[in-house]
Amino acid sequence: MTVVAVAFNKILVERFNQITGKVDIKNNAAVLDVEKQELTLGSQKQESLKFKFDFRVDYEPKIATIQLEGEVVWVDEKKNIDDALKGWKKDKKVKPEIMTPVLNAVLAKSNVEALILAKEANLPPPVQLPKVEAKAE
Repeated sequence: MTVVAVAFNKILVERFNQITGKVDIKNNAAVLDVEKQELTLGSQKQESLKFKFDFRVDYEPKIATIQLEGEVVWVDEKKNIDDALKGWKKDKKVKPEIMTPVLNAVLAKSNVEALILAKEANLPPPVQLPKVEAKAE
């Protein structure tokens, strides 16, 4: 049905070396675990799934790393929650109609946070930013 929350539990920026030469930036987002969770919305209780995730930006060769760990809360019908949890426990897979919006939420929040952290640590942006180019007339 929908993502209701994305929160970080761990924010880490480590800088190992100064930037010299070409920098290769690699991003990776992964779901580490899925658990059932009960939410209290007002006086109602509703089941949800909590997706634990890890988002990393590695600046190579061994220049720096940004690591964000957190949780995404997904609310849906009980049957869809049970099916998703069963699929995760069986072979660490969740249907694309659930996993796609969950990963998009992770990427949206994590890329913005990584961009801010990269600026604070004086690192190149981890995502390609738009540029203006002049055209010859």
